[in-house]
Amino acid sequence: MTDDKTVAVKMTIDEATAQGHYANFANILHNPTEFVFDFGRTVPGRPDVTVVSRILTTPFHARQFLRALQQNVELYERQYGPIRSDFQTPLLETTDTPTN
Repeated sequence: MTDDKTVAVKMTIDEATAQGHYANFANILHNPTEFVFDFGRTVPGRPDVTVVSRILTTPFHARQFLRALQQNVELYERQYGPIRSDFQTPLLETTDTPTN
């Protein structure tokens, strides 16, 4: 028999973590036992990405994260309308500079 009682979780967060990191890029890697989420920041016109946070977790918790994110996106869109995704991808500008 399973116990389906809901347990309240008390979260704490230190000041440095509470500041957070802005991220506009994400990369996800996985193997049979873990998922790796890299969050980064990219600047228009530059090809590099600075990773500001890496989260490692189990496949089980990755699925829970997926469900929680889906639920929150649905709540957001009900309150604020659809999230736009029809933006044109910017092209990287290149400059011809002599190498010698």
